[in-house]
Amino acid sequence: MENSPRQDSPEIPSLIKYISTNEVIGFDDVKLAGFPTDQCQPSESQSPSLLANGDETEPIYHHQRGPSISISMPPSPVGVHLQNTRRVLFSGDTIFSKGIPDSLDVSSTTISEPPKHHSQPIPTGAAYNKATNGGQFAYHQSIRRLKDKRFDSFKTWSGKLERQITILRGKPAPEVESESESGQSREMERNLPVDRYFDALEGPELETLKASEEIVLPHDKTWPFLLRYPISSFGICLGVSSQAIMWKALATSASTKFLHISLTVNLALWCISVALVATAASIYLLKMILYFEAVCREYYHPIRVNFFFAPWIALLFLALGVPPSVANNLPSALWYVLMTPIFCLELKIYGQWMSGGQRRLSKVANPSNHLSIVGNFVGALLGANMGLKDGPIFFFAVGLAHYMVLFVTLYQRLPTNDTLPKELHPVFFLFVAAPSVASMAWARIQGSFDYCSRIAYFIAMFLYLSLAVRLNFFRGFKFSLAWWAYTFPMTGAAIATIRYSNEVRSVVTQVLAAVLCGTATLTVMGLLISTIVHAFILRDLFPNDIAIAISDKKPKPLRNWFHLRHGSSDTRDIEHFLKFAGSDSKDLETSVQPPISECGEA
Repeated sequence: MENSPRQDSPEIPSLIKYISTNEVIGFDDVKLAGFPTDQCQPSESQSPSLLANGDETEPIYHHQRGPSISISMPPSPVGVHLQNTRRVLFSGDTIFSKGIPDSLDVSSTTISEPPKHHSQPIPTGAAYNKATNGGQFAYHQSIRRLKDKRFDSFKTWSGKLERQITILRGKPAPEVESESESGQSREMERNLPVDRYFDALEGPELETLKASEEIVLPHDKTWPFLLRYPISSFGICLGVSSQAIMWKALATSASTKFLHISLTVNLALWCISVALVATAASIYLLKMILYFEAVCREYYHPIRVNFFFAPWIALLFLALGVPPSVANNLPSALWYVLMTPIFCLELKIYGQWMSGGQRRLSKVANPSNHLSIVGNFVGALLGANMGLKDGPIFFFAVGLAHYMVLFVTLYQRLPTNDTLPKELHPVFFLFVAAPSVASMAWARIQGSFDYCSRIAYFIAMFLYLSLAVRLNFFRGFKFSLAWWAYTFPMTGAAIATIRYSNEVRSVVTQVLAAVLCGTATLTVMGLLISTIVHAFILRDLFPNDIAIAISDKKPKPLRNWFHLRHGSSDTRDIEHFLKFAGSDSKDLETSVQPPISECGEA
């Protein structure tokens, strides 16, 4: 009867039983967890006991909590590299080598006292710099990945100068980049072919990146100043230095003596021009030293290469506008020095216009090309003022021949037949620059403002008026460096008018000279103030120069499912479709089917 209740009641599953920690072998016990110091053996006190009825009970273990384990963890990832140990010592003097207990040292281990915990502060200041810049943790791979090296491909030495400066400061030099990184840098330093500029950029000035293209520099951050400083910045020097020539002509011409202009204005403007030219040349020279790859990309740009004439034209303007108090007669050797680089550039560019493939004039024609023509006429004017004969005539003839070709090409707009965007409307005024300077150059060569000079002057004035009456050319676009294209042509037309008024003196010519000079002066002053505001206050004068950051590799063409399925190229599909474009609908359906080979048709 005693056993009946036990038989009637269901047996409780073993997993639901309440199990004490003392009944589980090795639960929270260092000794019983399988460590090699102590084996789990039941002692005499742990021997199984018998119940009164003679049944043998489960062995009962007297649990004793062993000492806890203390593992010294590094306070930061830096500590991982500062501790180059593979052996971990626990509180019981048990040594683990590579995660495996070292049995050789187990016999002598004893547990004498509880472990001590020592807090380790995070190293900061000099200690952290010593740890990170030391030999053990110098430029770890994870840190090198975080370092932005995307601008190194445009640097002249690709980071060598930085390493030299670091060594001079007493710090260890960074590791040399891997072969793959150096190979990529060398690949990025190659000069881009002209085809890449036409493939990656769009617009008449080739300044806008196509949607399918990518740039090699980050577009989400502002680039270094030197990378954003373009060669077109010398347009500011052209505008201000031409003003010095104009005010010199106003002060020395007989037809404008009624204005009572002092040569002090000419001296002040000439000094400002010298300072601007020196500043712009110094900045761009620094760019050539540090980012020579960016300069090369500007030079090989089919449109921007014309602005490389601007620094030398600005120097010619300084020679023409030199105040009488500074120098009356300049040495003729100066003319040869200034015209030599212009002559070398013309040999390259004019030759490409004639037989340059993608760089032929019908492909790259742009109003900016006038800068490569104006240098001839300005040089001829300066040479004639110095008393030279054949040299000025040579450059005048070369400039006249190429100006006629360029003038016709720009009127026809052969390359794209697209009009310039509003942001580039000021460059249309470069049409006025060449004929106005040519009229003064020929008048100085010939000795009088004869019919040839007047023909060139009248062409310049007609182009000036035809652009001035179009008010849409002066509104609707944001300020940029392109606005300086207004200044030099307007000032050139004003100086030519002063020279013409000396030959044909009348009230009309005198008033026209005064009006044009006033308009040019106000334009230069307004642009100079706007440039200062945008450069130093708004700081948006030099945006990221996308044109020099295009990739040297063509993007992979995206092909639709039809091409992927049938393996036919775009050209082959178009040609196959055009064969049946004028046929009936049945043939059109046939044209969109995959082409059948001759063997299949047979």
